[in-house]
Amino acid sequence: MQNQRTTPAIGVIAIIRFVLEITAFVVLAVWGFVTWPFPWNILVGVLAPVLAIVLWALFLSPKAVLRVDPFGKALIEMLIMFSAAFAFLQLGLWPVAIVFAVLAVVTGVLNGRKELSA
Repeated sequence: MQNQRTTPAIGVIAIIRFVLEITAFVVLAVWGFVTWPFPWNILVGVLAPVLAIVLWALFLSPKAVLRVDPFGKALIEMLIMFSAAFAFLQLGLWPVAIVFAVLAVVTGVLNGRKELSA
């Protein structure tokens, strides 16, 4: 008899959420470097994505350090995603901000429903 490992299936929603998270980190860095005057641009360009990554690692990652209920996770995720949408708006990319925010809300709701039903 073979020992077969079962790996969890990665769905389309998980892939979209991953792309949104990476996009959020990148746009926060770009926003910091572009919209702030020197020397603040370096500080904000580095600290904004680092803060978002730390929040994600502490509360939202699959191996999160701090466990919170699904509603706490949703609040932290909304903070990160809407910060990124705001960064898109500040960069003058309002259509991208709208699409990003809508995708973040839809995938967040679908993931939250899945998490609450498990």
